[in-house]
Amino acid sequence: MKANVMLSLVVVGGLSFTTYQSMGETTAKSTPKMLTAAESKAALKKWEASPDGIQFKNWEASPAGKKVHAGAAKIRKFVRTNANMQGIVTSLSLPDGSRLGYGLMVKIDREDYILSLGQVSKAELAQLKSLKVNDKIVIRSRFVSKAPKYAYPIVNGDYLEKDSKVVYKRVAKGGC
Repeated sequence: MKANVMLSLVVVGGLSFTTYQSMGETTAKSTPKMLTAAESKAALKKWEASPDGIQFKNWEASPAGKKVHAGAAKIRKFVRTNANMQGIVTSLSLPDGSRLGYGLMVKIDREDYILSLGQVSKAELAQLKSLKVNDKIVIRSRFVSKAPKYAYPIVNGDYLEKDSKVVYKRVAKGGC
């Protein structure tokens, strides 16, 4: 009896150690290697020389690209500090052909922006459907992106409120 208990403990302990060891190996293997500054610079140069990079650079230099960059720069200080931005809903839908998930068109400081909220739950969607054109809203974001496909900067919404009531709040996924 004592031998069976001891054997069980050895087997369970061995399995636990093996599982712990394999988890550590998986984590170590799946962690991407950070590039050095020189490697990053070389990768950027390589991309800029590719057809996509050349097309993007041409778009940046065009009047449409300059307009989008100016709009993104206009709200950069708010985005960096995740500060409140006052906005007005101008459209309840995104431009045709958009692949940004759920979103709205908003005007912030007299400039038009795409407010992308990504994938939303049914409860969040119900609250977002209560918004109307010309509603005044408060937006917080930590990221603004630009793409040649869109004529407006894309504000990734983290928080949205109307009349001091939270309408949408992005839930952080993963992490420690």
